[in-house]
Amino acid sequence: MLSSNIGHVSNVCSAGFYRLRQLQRVRRSLDTESAATLVHAFVTSRIDYCYVLLAGAPKATTDKLQRLLNAAARLLSGTEKFDRGLSQLLHVDLHWLDVPERVKYKLVTMVYNCVHGKAPSYLTDCCTPISDVATRRHLRSASRPQLLVSRHNLSTYCRRAFSVAGPAAWNCLCDKLREPLLTANSFR
Repeated sequence: MLSSNIGHVSNVCSAGFYRLRQLQRVRRSLDTESAATLVHAFVTSRIDYCYVLLAGAPKATTDKLQRLLNAAARLLSGTEKFDRGLSQLLHVDLHWLDVPERVKYKLVTMVYNCVHGKAPSYLTDCCTPISDVATRRHLRSASRPQLLVSRHNLSTYCRRAFSVAGPAAWNCLCDKLREPLLTANSFR
C-alpha cells in the first residue's frame, strides 16, 4: 500500500514538473488568468486526485507534492525559487492550502458526505455515530456529534484506512462544524 502511494506521488510529481516546464516556455504570452487555468488543469487537479489515500502519510511523501505546489505558485507569480513571501502568495493571493491541510480538508469533506448520506454505502458504513452504538450510548460523547473510530494497530497501516482516519479527523473538528443541520456550503 505504501509503495503504491509513493509510486503515485512520484508519477504525479514527475508529470507535474514536466507540465510546469512546458507552461514556463509560454508563460510570457499568457495573461495571469489563463496561466492559472492551465496550472489548475494540468498540475493542481492531479495533485488533488486521490488525496484521501495520503491521510496519515509520511511527511516525505507530502513534501514532494508540496514542492510541486510551490513551483506552480512561483510560475504563476513570476517569482524565483528563493524569493520571500511564497506562503503569503499560496494562502492569501491564490487561496491554496498546503498539502497536509488539503488532505485533511478532502478527508473531512468526504466524511461530511458520509454523515449526510451523500456518499456510497461502503464509505457510509465506516462512519458510525457513537450514539448509534449500543454499548456507548451512556457515554458523554454520545450526546456530541462524534463518530466511532475503529480499533487499529498503531504499528501497521491500519490508522491510514478511511474507517480510522476519517472518523478521527471528523472528531478533531470543532462542535460547530459537526452540527447535523449545517449545509455543505457552510461546512466548506
